[in-house]
Amino acid sequence: MTSFVHLRLHSEYSLIDGLLRIRPTLDRVAELDMPAVAITDHHNFFGLVKAYKAAESLGVKLIVGADLHVLDPHDEDRHHELCLLAQNETGYRNLMLLLSRSYQQGQYLGRPRVDRAWIREYAEGVIALSGGRQGDIGQALLNGREADARAALHDWQACFPDRFYLELQRTGRTGEEDYLHAAVALAAEHHCPVVATNDVRFLEAGEFEAHEARVCIGDGRTLDDPRRIRAYSDQQYLRSAEEMAELFSDIPEALENSVEIARRCSVSLTLGQPFLPNYPVPKEETIEAFLGRLSHEGLQRRFPEWNQQQLEPYRQRLEFELNTINQMGFPGYFLVVMDFIRWAKEQDIPVGPGRGSGAGSLVAYALEITDLDPIEYDLLFERFLNPERVSMPDFDVDFCMERRDEVIEYVAQTYGRQAVSQIITFGTMAAKAVVRDVARVQGKPYGLADRMSKLIPFEVGMTLSKALEQEEQLVQLLEEDSSAQEIWDMAVQLEGVTRNAGKHAGGVVIAPSELTDFSPIYCDEDGGGVVTQYDKNDVEEAGLVKFDFLGLRTLTIIQWAIQMIDARGETALDIDRLPLNDPDVFRMLQSGDTTAVFQLESRGMKELIKNLRPDCFEDIIALVALFRPGPLQSGMVENFIDRKHGREQLAYPDAQYQHEWLKPILEPTYGVILYQEQVMQIAQVLAGYTLGGADLLRRAMGKKKPEEMAKQRSVFEEGAAAQGIDPTLAIKIFDLVEKFAGYGFNKSHSAAYALVSYQTAWLKTHHPAEFMAAVMSSEIDNTDKLLTFRDEARRMGLTVQAPSIQSGQYAFSVDNEGQIRYGLGAIKGLGEGPISSLLAARSDGPFTSLFDLCARTDPRKVNRRALEALIKSGALDELGVERWVLLAALDDAIKGAEQVASNTAAGIDDLFGEVMATSDDAEDPYHEHRGARAWSLTELLNAEKESLGSFLSGHPMEAYEAEVRKFAPRRIRELQANNQAVVAGLILDIRTIKTQRGPMAVLTLDDGSGQIEATVYNDVFTEHRDLLQKDRIVLLDGRLQVDDFNGGLAMRTKSVRSLEQARKARVSQLRLRVPSHRVDERFNTLLANTLRSAVGGQCPVVMEYVQPKGSVAVRLGGAWQVHPSDALLDELRIAVGNDAVDWVYEA
Repeated sequence: MTSFVHLRLHSEYSLIDGLLRIRPTLDRVAELDMPAVAITDHHNFFGLVKAYKAAESLGVKLIVGADLHVLDPHDEDRHHELCLLAQNETGYRNLMLLLSRSYQQGQYLGRPRVDRAWIREYAEGVIALSGGRQGDIGQALLNGREADARAALHDWQACFPDRFYLELQRTGRTGEEDYLHAAVALAAEHHCPVVATNDVRFLEAGEFEAHEARVCIGDGRTLDDPRRIRAYSDQQYLRSAEEMAELFSDIPEALENSVEIARRCSVSLTLGQPFLPNYPVPKEETIEAFLGRLSHEGLQRRFPEWNQQQLEPYRQRLEFELNTINQMGFPGYFLVVMDFIRWAKEQDIPVGPGRGSGAGSLVAYALEITDLDPIEYDLLFERFLNPERVSMPDFDVDFCMERRDEVIEYVAQTYGRQAVSQIITFGTMAAKAVVRDVARVQGKPYGLADRMSKLIPFEVGMTLSKALEQEEQLVQLLEEDSSAQEIWDMAVQLEGVTRNAGKHAGGVVIAPSELTDFSPIYCDEDGGGVVTQYDKNDVEEAGLVKFDFLGLRTLTIIQWAIQMIDARGETALDIDRLPLNDPDVFRMLQSGDTTAVFQLESRGMKELIKNLRPDCFEDIIALVALFRPGPLQSGMVENFIDRKHGREQLAYPDAQYQHEWLKPILEPTYGVILYQEQVMQIAQVLAGYTLGGADLLRRAMGKKKPEEMAKQRSVFEEGAAAQGIDPTLAIKIFDLVEKFAGYGFNKSHSAAYALVSYQTAWLKTHHPAEFMAAVMSSEIDNTDKLLTFRDEARRMGLTVQAPSIQSGQYAFSVDNEGQIRYGLGAIKGLGEGPISSLLAARSDGPFTSLFDLCARTDPRKVNRRALEALIKSGALDELGVERWVLLAALDDAIKGAEQVASNTAAGIDDLFGEVMATSDDAEDPYHEHRGARAWSLTELLNAEKESLGSFLSGHPMEAYEAEVRKFAPRRIRELQANNQAVVAGLILDIRTIKTQRGPMAVLTLDDGSGQIEATVYNDVFTEHRDLLQKDRIVLLDGRLQVDDFNGGLAMRTKSVRSLEQARKARVSQLRLRVPSHRVDERFNTLLANTLRSAVGGQCPVVMEYVQPKGSVAVRLGGAWQVHPSDALLDELRIAVGNDAVDWVYEA
């Protein structure tokens, strides 16, 4: 018989400490033959459902509990520990309430605590352990306050009669033995039972260092920090019963009581039984009748012009669906979803047409939950809700990104804040981050951590072990650097451990009663951001119904575009009534110009579109389903394309094995089994399955369990024989169906998203300026994506104007001429506050000068940084003053504005305001600043890049145009295929690709006349990796060929040079032309200082002194020979003048 049960364990879900992963921990408990175990995470039940299910599967009893920090009534900065275990279901509910309250009302510096009075309130059904030396009794005993210890024990025994235990531990920590002896004496004196625990934090003793690192990561400390509290020992591992018996051989009753407590605690969780929220219905109707009435009324509204005969098949389908919904007990679910979607539409919040299998429901279509006719597109209800397999319906609803939270707020108000919350998620220590975290706590150099982290490939699902397989440089670094190996070894132990709690992007639960009847609550310090303590899977296990409120940026883009279109047009655009057969749209799609078109914009998708050449809406549905790894790798895509274009014989589904009954099912996909719905329909038509049974078949085919498939094969064969179909043919078709079922996609989801794809394609075709302005606005904070879309707008022939303080808005906008105006929100360093202040001031009239702008805006919001950003971006160009003059005048403008603000505050604004206005009108306010040095083109463009992330007024190549043509005679738009050429351009984009031979790169080069893609293979890429950086001008030598993908030119690169490298090889001199009257001592000093930074090279400097009657050239001495760099050229142009400096090349 087991002599010990662990009653205090912290799993990884404790967040502040604990390294125990739930399944391995429970496996170890079972391996040690322990009948029960308690997981008592710090103030939470985050891992409870997972632990309960794992324990149940192993035949181990899980004791439900939590460790709490109890507020010291005499000092609010102090707390002590207490461990509470649920005896029964009442105790479990009380612990849920107590834990919820600790977050909602008890947080202090971000950490939850409980008040003693709350514990008394929720003590029923709960057993308490004293917390050992960290409890209030333990602290009193260690500090020699025996009277306080007795008083505390008396209070706890009164609170938990026959349910309070003094906790004893022997883990080698300071003060434990002193406490233990004092506690045993106190227990004997007051007849209080004692119990032994090991306060477990990790599985094996060897994990102690990793656990210390985990604690330091959370606390922001380093391992060797002398100030950090060392609260743990290497003995807090999961000891066996034998080890505990040896440890407490002098106090056997402490071990026996652990088993006794385990016997006393028995909580049975009801999992997997859904509890639907209540929807209010009229008193005279049942909820089923109410749903039926609304559905039939909605169907009539969907088809107002149809007669009864046309509606009949729809009414039959509707009745079938309603019967199924009612039998399964889900009418309330449909009504709740209908309610919040209708509310959203009434508030003009864009709602998606549907997502997932829910689009297959006619009831959903009638209730306006979805916007795609499921009968027209062969979408099946049973794929969503199968009467033969009871499972919760699951509507994923897309809302406009900007206003989704309004819908969630409506649901909270309607169904009660105590019944509605979002769902928790957990962040884990992922590969890149854990390496940086471990390096920091180990005190390793930042540079080493940064290098290691950057060597880990950036891709979803990347792990440390995968990184080692993929990155040879990483393996080499670990072999060569012992510090790197130390970081790696600890990072491997911590990888994947739960690190923090967050909020699920769209999951919302609505409870029929209070949330705390099902799950404890977690929230931030001020009580906001309420989420369940169970994650999305566990919360459904606990009985709550999850609704997915997903934010889809594309809906926001569509709404913004429509608003701009309506503002310019005479009639409002109804996006839901577009014809789905517009030939212009399909011409645009076939050309592959699908950048910014929802779901169709990736490079791979563009290639698929160009091959497929879609010409109907069904083809777009197919595109969404085809562009996935399964179909792409299976040959299904090639079959589909070849059959569509007559290169392969149409067959339903195969030339050898087909049946005429399958033609109506497979005709939209040219005989290819593409959708899960087709699998179900084939089983129904050919083998007499019900659609519910066919859905079970589809699921079985997906899981590929041999015994289940053998059973289904015989059912299919018998069913087909009963229909008069040859059994051999039936089995051959079954095998084909089985093969493709694994790749089959949910057509309901594909069709709903295809509709959004079509809408965006239609907008791009017919209202390109408004659509691209909306797209750019949606990425206003993501410079890289924004610039991709800006370049696409220019490629489409649209004009993108600079930002404007006089006419620009926060977002991108379209003027009456159809030109796109840059959004002020895209200017870096500006922000919403300053822009709001600017727009409010502009509403009183246009700005007349920089001084006027500063005087009329709030200097606390529109500060120096914001004004500099506006000037550098070109947003103030309409004031008619050069940017360098505005920047020079900025100090005076700010001081003047501060004076106006000061005068206004003092009540003398009229007098001084008038004076300032008069002086502004009477003379040039920039008079003192007109002499500011003019910017070179490079400086102007660099200022734009700093404020906008890219160049707008020109191209960096312009400053080097004449020089570049000496090396690359043709501009990009003049190049021809099948030639060897040197191409010069700015690297706009660089994509690195891993190959078996090592990394290679694909560059996008731009020279202002056009763009070209250049492939740089591994040998050239490795040699010139430092040169190949974004926004750098390079010269590529290679062969030009036609790009099969886009029909344009592409280059296979053989060599790479920078402009400076090319110049060094051929330049003969640096020539400066200077009017002789400018040459004085000040000029000579300036020139000497400028040249001095570049001396030591091989390029001679020639000074040409220009006089009215001629000029004379003087070659400076060998000591003044320079390195011919771009930086020197820029500095000399600033010092001498843009047109006065040139490199002279050998003939």
